[in-house]
Amino acid sequence: MRPSRSDYLDLPDLRLHVRRWGDPQAPTLFLLHGWMDVSASFQFVVDELQRDWNIVAPDWRGFGPSQWLNRPYYFAEHMGDMEAILDHYAPDGQVRLVGHSMGGILSCLYAGIRPERVERLVTLDGFGIAPTTPDMAPERYRQWLDQTREVPKLHAYRDRADFARRLMKSDRFLSAERADYLSRHLAKVGEGRNKAGEIRHGVIWNGDPWHKNFSPYLFRLEESMAIWREVRCPVLWVAGRQSWVVRDFEQRPGDWEARQSCFADLTERWIENADHMLHHDQPEEVARLIEAFMA
Repeated sequence: MRPSRSDYLDLPDLRLHVRRWGDPQAPTLFLLHGWMDVSASFQFVVDELQRDWNIVAPDWRGFGPSQWLNRPYYFAEHMGDMEAILDHYAPDGQVRLVGHSMGGILSCLYAGIRPERVERLVTLDGFGIAPTTPDMAPERYRQWLDQTREVPKLHAYRDRADFARRLMKSDRFLSAERADYLSRHLAKVGEGRNKAGEIRHGVIWNGDPWHKNFSPYLFRLEESMAIWREVRCPVLWVAGRQSWVVRDFEQRPGDWEARQSCFADLTERWIENADHMLHHDQPEEVARLIEAFMA
């Protein structure tokens, strides 16, 4: 495996961990992880890249070694962190972004908010979440109030091997070797709940449990679409053929195409034998698509 090194970026309200690979003098490539993931899970893709890159891969606030806030998180906060990261590591010119899931969603929004800053963008299974309607608001607020009554807890696994088995159970394309590696980065020793709901010490996800608490505000697809229409850079839209995200879109005919139509310059590519975590399942193909597109 190619070795990585750690940076820490101090923002006004917290400290972010940033994982670095490659030659600092090479072209810069930002790798942005998804929800309940960490920067280290890009290791498999990094190992397959063929050219020299200066890779910058942050851990979002409340994930991995970045500071945990022990309170609810709001999506827009990640956008602010993203701009701070880009301004620090690439203060001049345009940037190349690769984002998975939440990282892809953030990248697409940022490219519309700051279109002059983004040269090229790859979104890996990060196409926005299911649309909502105003009539869903009352129940959403009721559920949000209910969840504030107690501190959230993550599920506690017996050990890292148990955690690795959990990863392989939910992703049939994940190898045992990669699951073992991920168990040492996606998990940490801490306090969580067992299946009976009892508090116990064990291995938990390496993310602040407060990320489980959702926002009281509904996702408004129309706002995201308005931002996507401002994107001017070429966009590579990559989907895993067996991804649950794709199956979700199949339940909403026309939604996939409507979102894609917002982008002025979009290319669609599919990866076979890959679920949502396609950078874990087929890192060779993910790396190939990234480099071909960025070239």
